[in-house]
Amino acid sequence: MKLFCLFILTFFNSLGFSQIDSSNFCIAFYNVENFFDPSNDSLKNDDSYTPQGLNRWTFSKMIHKRNQIAKVILALNGWSPPDMMGLAEVENGKVLKDLCIQTGLKKYRYNYIHFDSKDLRGIDVAFIYRMDRVNILESHPIPIIFPFDTASKNRDILYVKVQVFQKDSIHLFINHWTSRFGGYGATILKRNFYAKILKQKVDSILNLEPNAAIVIMGDFNDYPTDESIYQILNAKEWSEKNHKLINLMLKYQNIQNIGTHKNEEFWGCLDQMIVSNIFFNPNSKMIINPEDQNIFQSDLITILDEKFGGIKPYRTFEGAKYKGGYSDHLPVYTKIKMNH
Repeated sequence: MKLFCLFILTFFNSLGFSQIDSSNFCIAFYNVENFFDPSNDSLKNDDSYTPQGLNRWTFSKMIHKRNQIAKVILALNGWSPPDMMGLAEVENGKVLKDLCIQTGLKKYRYNYIHFDSKDLRGIDVAFIYRMDRVNILESHPIPIIFPFDTASKNRDILYVKVQVFQKDSIHLFINHWTSRFGGYGATILKRNFYAKILKQKVDSILNLEPNAAIVIMGDFNDYPTDESIYQILNAKEWSEKNHKLINLMLKYQNIQNIGTHKNEEFWGCLDQMIVSNIFFNPNSKMIINPEDQNIFQSDLITILDEKFGGIKPYRTFEGAKYKGGYSDHLPVYTKIKMNH
């Protein structure tokens, strides 16, 4: 009986999974919310996330947080974890290394890319990928310096160029734009500036390579119809294929009780995936079906919202109170298919 079960499992792995893996690719993004190393960094304002700090951020809490993040990554695409994934609010390479080799991710040969930005708190964007599925061709940070506020210390945009399916390249931009802390009106110029810089980078690629495959992901701290995304970046609905960029999250715009982030009783999509229109060309090597764009709104990472009703993201902290959850954001992911 044991030999029979082993044979069935081996057969299923060799046929079922290989067929899925050979023709599908999963890309995801997740703002993991304050994934800090408990060790104090004198160059960063991370004191509240140290053992002696306000949040009493111990190594055991960090390990629990790390394991929670790994659970989400392993669960969000069913049988096969994402081939590559952008992350936001990561302090340094150490926590990323631990995530890749000290959790269940090790089995899938994940590696990471991270550059320290000038963000005062020291939280950056990062990129993890499966080394057996993705080849890195190029990576570098894109610094953001506001001409109207040169003293501001900002998070970089991370650019990564990868090769997938052993031959096709994708340009990726991982973002975490300025928050709305201080008010929408007081911060809109900063997010609009991020959008202008990103648009310049995208246009420079498309000018050289009109059919370039581009994936933009991140926590933009703006919604899909806000000025920065809809007008400056000019990311439109998938039905408007004449536009250079398609925002996959616009399909959720008029749906209640779904989103990646909840503000009081209102859900919205601060976290988005935007792609170049080549993915919707029926003659393209790689295609995206809008139905394959998903928000991972699982019971695993949500809890009942006793104040505003429905559910809400299961956070690590609520105010100063430790809850031991996951994040205040939900992940997004999409599937890219080989067009045979």
